[in-house]
Amino acid sequence: MGGDAEPGTGGGLRKLALRDRHEAAGARFAPFAGWEMPLQYAGTVREHEAVRQRVGIFDVSHLARAWLIGRQAAPRLRSVTTFDITTLEVGRAHYSLYCNDAGGIDDDLFVYRLPDERWLVVQNAANAEADFLRLASAAADETDADAVDVTLGTVMFAVQGPEAIGLLSGVLDERVAALAPRGCVELDWAGSPVLFVRTGYTGEDGGECIVAAEAGAALWDALTAAGAQPAGLGARDTLRLEAALPLHGHDIDADTDPYEAGLGFAVSLDDGAPFVGREALLAAKDRPSRRLCCLAARGRGVPRADHAVRPPGGETAARVTSGGFSPTLGCGIAMAYLPAELASPGTALEVDVRGRPLPVEVVRRPFYRKERNS
Repeated sequence: MGGDAEPGTGGGLRKLALRDRHEAAGARFAPFAGWEMPLQYAGTVREHEAVRQRVGIFDVSHLARAWLIGRQAAPRLRSVTTFDITTLEVGRAHYSLYCNDAGGIDDDLFVYRLPDERWLVVQNAANAEADFLRLASAAADETDADAVDVTLGTVMFAVQGPEAIGLLSGVLDERVAALAPRGCVELDWAGSPVLFVRTGYTGEDGGECIVAAEAGAALWDALTAAGAQPAGLGARDTLRLEAALPLHGHDIDADTDPYEAGLGFAVSLDDGAPFVGREALLAAKDRPSRRLCCLAARGRGVPRADHAVRPPGGETAARVTSGGFSPTLGCGIAMAYLPAELASPGTALEVDVRGRPLPVEVVRRPFYRKERNS
């Protein structure tokens, strides 16, 4: 998770608590989902390669963070999310979705279960207000469930790359290395509580740290001093695209359902629990009419969002949802919803890049998968 809508424009932007650190590191800023965010520091490609080859650090404090607390927190959270989070053990997390009555994806999120009936929910900045209202409304009639927004009182860093866990173990605690993917643990660092979660949005190993805003600068300094290279939104987008991770507002939205997006793993239907969109998703489960597919360019050119996709010389069959240049693969890549007859790997298509047909091929998802230790 971690996607947001297109960067916005205009004034009134929220500033990150660590803006001075980013400015000192040479950040170029851009408006994004109501926040002023670092777009790049040393350059998008260099930052992308640092994450793929070593370790990078992103300030993702713009992501909305809220607690749902109390004995009734789990069933109330279940009533608005697609995944059966009640099955999570303490110290585990899972990707989930907020759907509308028609089964469309209003947002994607991560849910973390902590001790003492506490559930942390991390949501997209662009949808923060509506998402928190959804949580607060779910808990409104319960005396034993309370929703608390902690976005502005905390900061969140994503430390990603093949060397990330070693670096985090040295800075935080050796226990982080023992966590399985999607594990989470509360630690004490320099007198400040840190929630560490082994999740990310880059296709690499690593984790994310949530700490009180007043301790954020010291933790950022410690992580960068240990070798984590600051990286901005530009690299975050190229990394997540290579990993074929969906961006809300582009690859998934209120008009797409989880099954056509390849996100059926985030939907639980067997428990029979009611949640918003359940009936629509039950009907859609076995009949997706299209699929979110990966396209790799087979010529010079870069597909971009909204470019038309078609059979060679044919009519438009789809439009690119996300596209760009892949530093790792050295070619243009894109995602698009294709009808079933065009969705098989190996299918030759073309993308209209400013009036010029760019040959592309449907390839298996994702474009990039990190090497796993044997």
